[in-house]
Amino acid sequence: MNVLLFVVVPYVAITVFVVGHVWRYRYDKFGWTTRSSQLYERRLLRLGSPLFHFGILLVALGHVGGLIIPESWTEAAGVSETAYHAVAVGLGTVAGIMTLAGAAILVYRRRTVGPVFSATTVNDKIMYVLLIGTIVLGLGTTVLGNLTGHPHDYRQTVSPWFRSIFYLHPDPELMAKAPIGFRLHGLAAFTLFAFWPFSRLVHVFSAPLGYLTRPYIVYRSRDRQLGTRPVRRGWERVQ
Repeated sequence: MNVLLFVVVPYVAITVFVVGHVWRYRYDKFGWTTRSSQLYERRLLRLGSPLFHFGILLVALGHVGGLIIPESWTEAAGVSETAYHAVAVGLGTVAGIMTLAGAAILVYRRRTVGPVFSATTVNDKIMYVLLIGTIVLGLGTTVLGNLTGHPHDYRQTVSPWFRSIFYLHPDPELMAKAPIGFRLHGLAAFTLFAFWPFSRLVHVFSAPLGYLTRPYIVYRSRDRQLGTRPVRRGWERVQ
């Protein structure tokens, strides 16, 4: 069971994540969008969206530091375990509360604003359940562990297990030693990653770089004889 949950599931999720994004980009470019509902309602969106996005960004950065950077590296840099733990718990709790508060506002907006609710698909509902469930499991495990006075040192179990997956030498026994909350959080996260390519979350990998080189105003001529220079992108003549 440990091999199935903490070896097979992660590799399947990573494969679906990568292949799914490639497939989505090749065959559904017009669907690669946030499907923004800003036109329907802005007051709640102006409050919930920044809270959620800045919070989730801090959560992601915290996971990069906690899962990818080994404990020996922070010790070599002069950061004690006590200092690291205090900063990680403090910032992680604040970031998690920000993210959940923003998500709660966005869900409330989708449920109470008629046009936004009508534009909400089953795919969106599944995405919110997976996303919020993953965040709640992670935040709840961290907060409860510290409130009870018995926080788990995930850098001894979860972090090396996570890195072992990408080393191609997975060690499921490390994850099996972690509390149930960390195990559920990890499984929920990989389930979310597997669903990611087929949801609006793909917009995370979008950047409007084309706007940097696109002309402000596009003038076009129907006369094919005008001009001898090569046509720049965005200045193509209308046929």
